[in-house]
Amino acid sequence: MTKAELVAVMAKTSGGSKAAAERAMSAFLAGIVDSLRKGRKVTISGFGTFVVTRRAARNGRNPRTGSTIKIPPAKVPRFRPSRALKTVVR
Repeated sequence: MTKAELVAVMAKTSGGSKAAAERAMSAFLAGIVDSLRKGRKVTISGFGTFVVTRRAARNGRNPRTGSTIKIPPAKVPRFRPSRALKTVVR
């Protein structure tokens, strides 16, 4: 499902316009991104939790030359689904 398809479903379900659903979706995503940028976690009850984790430095390989390279540490976003979501998907 694409963002446009999700916006269409939101508009149909709420009985509003696609433009209003698009604004709501953009505000929702911006809120999640802003919280993650500040290092906070975002929990949506019954859906899951978005968190920022730290990935340690590690060695890797350049696929073109095969030489060893050093990959620096990084912060990466993660999603942990809730138990209810896991149950529905299974």
